[in-house]
Amino acid sequence: MSPRALITGGAGFIGSHIADALLDRGYQVVVLDDLSTGRRANVPAGAELLTLDVRSTDAARVVRDGGFDVVFHQAAQIDVRKSVADPVADASINVLGALNVLEAVRAAKRRPRVVFSSTGGAIYGDFVTPPNVEDYAKDPESPYGIAKLAVEHYLAYYGRQHGLESVVLRYANVYGPRQDPQGEAGVVAIFCNRLLDGKPLTVFGDGRQTRDYVHVKDVAAANAAAATVALPPAGRLDVRAMNVGTGIETDVLTLAETLRRVSGRDVAIDFAPTRPGEQLRSAVETGKIRRLLGWTPQRSLADGLRETYDYFAATRG
Repeated sequence: MSPRALITGGAGFIGSHIADALLDRGYQVVVLDDLSTGRRANVPAGAELLTLDVRSTDAARVVRDGGFDVVFHQAAQIDVRKSVADPVADASINVLGALNVLEAVRAAKRRPRVVFSSTGGAIYGDFVTPPNVEDYAKDPESPYGIAKLAVEHYLAYYGRQHGLESVVLRYANVYGPRQDPQGEAGVVAIFCNRLLDGKPLTVFGDGRQTRDYVHVKDVAAANAAAATVALPPAGRLDVRAMNVGTGIETDVLTLAETLRRVSGRDVAIDFAPTRPGEQLRSAVETGKIRRLLGWTPQRSLADGLRETYDYFAATRG
């Protein structure tokens, strides 16, 4: 019988690519998404879509009774600015939503492994020097990062107290096809659309803040690998946490220049004030995931940006 997977937030940017990767590997895939930010069109034809809020009792019932081998918990509020403006709303989705899933997993007769999407940028804060290693001290700069770290602590607790199997994947800055050009987290998508419109690229601060950009298809492959691989015993923070990135810092100005080059569009660059809660530097060390999952990113930044720009250009018809 084919393995059975649930993806919360599976109609979103990253979740839908995980659905693609799992279907390619022979999984039965169920997507749970309230479509508040995800899109029905993102869900591949071979997956079942359940339109539910991850905090609801109905969602908990699906997790508990669905007979899943693995649950990929992707559902989240991902905008750092929104978390700063309304930390209560952020925690409601990112902490209470996760707890609803974990309690349902604990109650399930057939307990699935949980693969949790955390953050390899916001969780470490600006008090360590990149590339960040999994056991570095963590001091998030935003409520978004705090919520992700809180769920990691809950996962460690559930591992110790209830034997729950979990893997934490700390994503660097994910980009690629289907990224939301309206969302704060999607700078590549935002830049692609502004290039297509012939509008200036807006850079916040001095543009020297760095990020580790990893392609969404590489991230989906990491999730698929995390579903079944044998790992050290759960129960302590960081033991089953792995960074997912390239280990390469790229500043926003370099990103903008690379996109201008691959697109062939020479638009202006405008500068705007620094945003509250934004980190100055972020990149992750990836030795652990290479060692434990055998995973390495397959796409260079230039190739990935070209693919992403071409995707957005094609959606314009």
